[in-house]
Amino acid sequence: MHGEGFFFQAFVYLAAAVISVPVAKRLGLGSVLGYLIAGFIIGPFGLQLIGEEGQDVMHFAEFGVVMMLFLIGLELQPSRLWRLRRPILGMGGLQVCFTTVVLAAIGIALGLSFKSALAVGMILSLSSTAIVLQSMNEKGLLKTDAGQSSFSVLLFQDIAVIPMLAIIPFLSVQAAESVTNAHASHSWVDGLPAWGQASAVIAVIAAIIVAGLFLVRPFFRTIAGTRLRELFTAAALLLVIGIALLMSKVGLSPALGTFLAGVVLATSEYRHELESDIEPFKGLLLGLFFIAVGASVDFKMLAENPVGIGMIVGGLILTKFFILLFLGRVFKMGLDQNILFAVALAQGGEFAFVLFTFAVQSHVISTTLSGPLIGAVVLSMGLTPLLLLVHEKVVRPRFSSKKDAAQSADSVDEENPVIIAGFGNFGSIIGRLLRANGVGITVLDLDSDKVELLRVLGLKVFYGNAARHDLLHTAGAGKAKLLIIAVNDHEKVLEIVQVAQKHFPHLSIIARASGRTEAYELLDAGVEHVFRETLDTALRAGIEALRELGFRSYQALRATKTFRFHDEQSVNALRSLRHDRKQYITQARQRIEDLEQLLLTELQDAEEHVDAGWDTTSMREEYGGDSKKSSE
Repeated sequence: MHGEGFFFQAFVYLAAAVISVPVAKRLGLGSVLGYLIAGFIIGPFGLQLIGEEGQDVMHFAEFGVVMMLFLIGLELQPSRLWRLRRPILGMGGLQVCFTTVVLAAIGIALGLSFKSALAVGMILSLSSTAIVLQSMNEKGLLKTDAGQSSFSVLLFQDIAVIPMLAIIPFLSVQAAESVTNAHASHSWVDGLPAWGQASAVIAVIAAIIVAGLFLVRPFFRTIAGTRLRELFTAAALLLVIGIALLMSKVGLSPALGTFLAGVVLATSEYRHELESDIEPFKGLLLGLFFIAVGASVDFKMLAENPVGIGMIVGGLILTKFFILLFLGRVFKMGLDQNILFAVALAQGGEFAFVLFTFAVQSHVISTTLSGPLIGAVVLSMGLTPLLLLVHEKVVRPRFSSKKDAAQSADSVDEENPVIIAGFGNFGSIIGRLLRANGVGITVLDLDSDKVELLRVLGLKVFYGNAARHDLLHTAGAGKAKLLIIAVNDHEKVLEIVQVAQKHFPHLSIIARASGRTEAYELLDAGVEHVFRETLDTALRAGIEALRELGFRSYQALRATKTFRFHDEQSVNALRSLRHDRKQYITQARQRIEDLEQLLLTELQDAEEHVDAGWDTTSMREEYGGDSKKSSE
């Protein structure tokens, strides 16, 4: 029965997501609100398809936030993170401190004790990392000024959870007992003096950085060498889960630890593949988390005190909105971006569930106070997608400026116009030519040893299978102009073509073919620019052979040019006949005879009108150089 119960719960959650999210997206509400609505419907106060186990699901699904921060870290190179130090420490620090003080003052004015008010102020100063980043990512706002500022503040908030967990027990007279009960079996640093705990934390952070710089790359290179995609996925999950566990054991935020690991690996050649492997798990767990949040809303409590909880929700959102609006002006954000920044972060955060429970266990606040506050946090999180939708449809059209629009457009400037799949002998020549002419390229290759060697040589190459649309997306295919497929495996070339045409139809495609048969299939697939890898080299060898036999250079060049033109015409003409062997052979023989007769006629004409001036040194150099001299 236990197994059947598990499968039933899994079916309920998945069915709720599959049904509600497409409906919400079609209505323009976004996936986050769709997940929340699904939670409302299937929860204990809806259809009652899930019950108390929803809280356990939420704890499990919170790991989606951890994975999300790991992926965000992969997008942030250390140099870029250093550039964000001012908004992280400045804007983030001021937001947490200022919001805590204001909310604590409001709490005291409403009759709370100083310690309870301070705890409530700290907890409610946090915002929802999951909802804000997911919603902004869906709307393509993460690279705007508001998106970057929101990310900086959210990152500081995640860091601030650590000192909050340390401060809350000291707000209670039963601090020692509560800390012991709350963490007796969960942390390696329990019982250590303050300097010992600090040393353990520093050691763990240093270990993550060192491992990321010197151990993880050889580890993933070994895994990638097996060519087993599922093993690489397992290794990626092992890395994220291992770091999360390690951070938890020293009392730190798992999200902070995985974010740090992501930043360390941001310059790794395996970054794109890690993103592609983790992304589905992150998305599924975040969806599960949002459903659990929606299911946790206590509608019975709301029905008993709708006015009181409504005032808490409204007061929380308005207070944080005006504080954030003020900070945005202090940091000189444009009006449109400032309003978006304030709207995005005005809700409570998922860490409030943990911190309110901890505060109750520490006897800082009572359960009668924490219940309505948790309900208010959930409602504020549920309202955020709606508020962002109102901002998008109503506020932004009225307050946006040309300056803001220009800034938003300029911020999406990190993608390369060309993606090259496969960087062997064929692809590397194209890539070097493009780089030498100032064209940015993003290279994907499935040979981990080759990737490592090319990176040593100073080329920016990433490990990954270009036939995966998620990997192409993370490599920038949505904004690139050209995809060059230089993979040696023809079946893989066709697979990449199909994926690119389906998911990125705007991309122009240049594809490599080993011979005529492969060229036919690529042409049938709709690829307009097909290049047979041996054709040019063979024609160059033919030119040299003719010159060695006494032909003048202009004769050899003219003959090969004519041969190439008619050969390419022949490929297109014979493509439709290749499945009819009799017709194909007949037409092919006729074309071969016609071409031979044409070349012989041109040769006779050339002998009748010999022009030695064609055979100058400059002419030979222009069309391939003096091969005799170069061979010597």
